[in-house]
Amino acid sequence: MTLAEMTGLQRVVAVVALLGSLVVVWRFDRSRSRWGHRLRSRFVLGVPWGSAVAIGFVLAVYLFLQGGYWHWFRPVTLPYSAWSYFTPLGVAVAGLAHAGPGHLVGNLTSAAVLLPLAEYAFGHFPRERGSQSFSSWRTSPLLRAFVLFPAGVLFVALLTALFSWGPVIGFSGVVFAAAGFALVRYPIAAVVAVLGREVVSLIYRSLLDPVVQQEATSRFVRPGWAGIAVQGHALGLFLGAAAGVLVLYRMGSDERPSALRLWLGTVLAGMSLGLWALWWIRGGDTYVLFRAVGLAFVVAVALLVVAPVVASERPLLGRFGDDLTRRQVATVAFLFPLLVMSLIAVPVNLNVVEETGLPDDGQQVEVRDYTVGYAENVPDRMINVVDVSLFGETTEIRTSGVVVVSEQRNIWSREISPGQLAHSGRASVVVGGPGWREVVVATREGWSVTGGPTVYQVRLGKDGEPQRLAFESDPARADVVLAGHNVSLASRDGEFYVRLSKNGSVVERVSIPEAGESVMAGDVTFVRDGRSLIAEVDDTRVTVARKEQYD
Repeated sequence: MTLAEMTGLQRVVAVVALLGSLVVVWRFDRSRSRWGHRLRSRFVLGVPWGSAVAIGFVLAVYLFLQGGYWHWFRPVTLPYSAWSYFTPLGVAVAGLAHAGPGHLVGNLTSAAVLLPLAEYAFGHFPRERGSQSFSSWRTSPLLRAFVLFPAGVLFVALLTALFSWGPVIGFSGVVFAAAGFALVRYPIAAVVAVLGREVVSLIYRSLLDPVVQQEATSRFVRPGWAGIAVQGHALGLFLGAAAGVLVLYRMGSDERPSALRLWLGTVLAGMSLGLWALWWIRGGDTYVLFRAVGLAFVVAVALLVVAPVVASERPLLGRFGDDLTRRQVATVAFLFPLLVMSLIAVPVNLNVVEETGLPDDGQQVEVRDYTVGYAENVPDRMINVVDVSLFGETTEIRTSGVVVVSEQRNIWSREISPGQLAHSGRASVVVGGPGWREVVVATREGWSVTGGPTVYQVRLGKDGEPQRLAFESDPARADVVLAGHNVSLASRDGEFYVRLSKNGSVVERVSIPEAGESVMAGDVTFVRDGRSLIAEVDDTRVTVARKEQYD
């Protein structure tokens, strides 16, 4: 049996096992189960149509607007991120767009289990006292299913883009809003749904890749938590919980969960969804995770969610005053973080790219309104929007790597780090807009000197076109002395050369020879042996540098 046949057979086995188990369990439980009736009591024909419409819309954005249908693994993302209020297209689409297939699948599997629960709490059939279906346009089940709920999802996606701090992309803000909305009404069911997203994800991955073979390699990767938009997630959770509290107030106190259930459900859901991952970047490729503070943050969020749901209408001061109720105070305390996050977002998102930080030497690649260049130790224009220093951390971050700038779109983004290039030797970035895309390729070549750093060159160019030199690093001095001379490697005008110096002055400089050849510099012969550069003086041979090798 071929590998393809084995893979297909395992897919069939997985599907048959899953469906067969469901059928057996359904038959065991058929006489007592009322789940079908419950679903039909909330959904038109028992189907969460609004969730399906919203998920379909997100998928359509990825496939057709971002070009994922034609380039599944490399969609266009830069113009569809919410860089600032001066990028209206990015703000409008960021809450629905995604950075890649893993990002998309992760959010959609979460949405597939959390959105239907939120839609169940919302209901296609109105449940407010005195209301009847079809009595007005707001109470039409079809309108609530196919228009109002999807419109609410799109509205939350827009809000998370408007009031998140800095550039964001992804549907996760809506996922957290769905979790917050569901938690207020069904805290335990919401936790089950959060855990169920892993099951949905496993089913998807099992059908996509039934067999996985992977070798252990050393790869440059940043931590998984160093990319989570925690503030955007918290914003979504608060928005969803606020909507849930509003619905509860309209439905009456008999629908409210207990304080313990809601607190426990919020804590468990927040932990499982990664709301604890409070992190910051310290420049370059150094990240710091505040795990303990993140734990306290989740607990505090849970308490804030519980307060307006369970607080009573009793006066705050008892018999000493009746103007201010406990529920009012709890509601203000709950809404205060939401207000603060929104107010901070406004100046942050009014950022305008005025200085690119790229060297003005014609070494960049121009693609329509985009400029792609390489720079080292320049201010990060997206983080250093306002100068803030707190608890030893600061927004005055400097960064290095391949930078993409578009003043027209108000984009400034470090897309490829030096570590990525040092690991692979080649990386690419996709730029584009509605209806077009272009790939810019960055390559690196370098020599690591013995006992010292690396001297390297970075070149840039459109995919399929000649590349131009974009960057040359500083010279690198080897930890060897030959015939009384120091040895160092350097790059100038796109060519590597080796130089001998004495008392701080360069006495001779020669180009690094081709493989199998040699060159003389004073009394030293430099021999190129494969990837090694060997120096010979009389009967002494020493390796002074090795050419970088990339994975």
